[in-house]
Amino acid sequence: MPRYFLLYKPYGYLSQFTREVPMHKVLGDLYDFPENVYPVGRLDQDSEGLLLLTDDKALNKKMLDPSLGHERTYWVQVEGIPDGGAIASLEKGVEIRVNKKAYRTRPARAQRLVEAPPLPDRDPPIRFRKNIPTSWLELALIEGKNRQVRRMCAKVGYPVLRLVRCRIGKLTIGEMQPGEVMELEDIYNL
Repeated sequence: MPRYFLLYKPYGYLSQFTREVPMHKVLGDLYDFPENVYPVGRLDQDSEGLLLLTDDKALNKKMLDPSLGHERTYWVQVEGIPDGGAIASLEKGVEIRVNKKAYRTRPARAQRLVEAPPLPDRDPPIRFRKNIPTSWLELALIEGKNRQVRRMCAKVGYPVLRLVRCRIGKLTIGEMQPGEVMELEDIYNL
């Protein structure tokens, strides 16, 4: 019987079980996952939020195939306050570099949030600059290229300070805390 786990990956952890250097923090440092359970997709070391882990290879393939339109939503704290033009560009798709080649991102849903999302403080905290305001965006994608959200925001002129995946399909971060793991029973209603 396949097993499914939802993890709130903290900042500073790799989305893998193998240490490339002794100082790396990996998923196995957070929880004793069963053998053959692996993350569906990744979050880079500097990103936080939801990771789905499973030994269900069919689900892994289904979730990662962009043609199936499986949505992932991110809360993104950026330097500056994006204007309507920047939001429209993110929604239409922007040209970024992927594997040293030009790539046009698929259309996304983007909006500026009026208030910061209900997240715990990050450890370590983000840098603070007295003379540069920050704001939060919500960005929903159906694809996941390496560092895509960071590259998209930089392309429209708003560097990312904090990036948290808050939703995978219908699964949400809810009130989970960094490092928390929940085993799920029924995953096919995503």
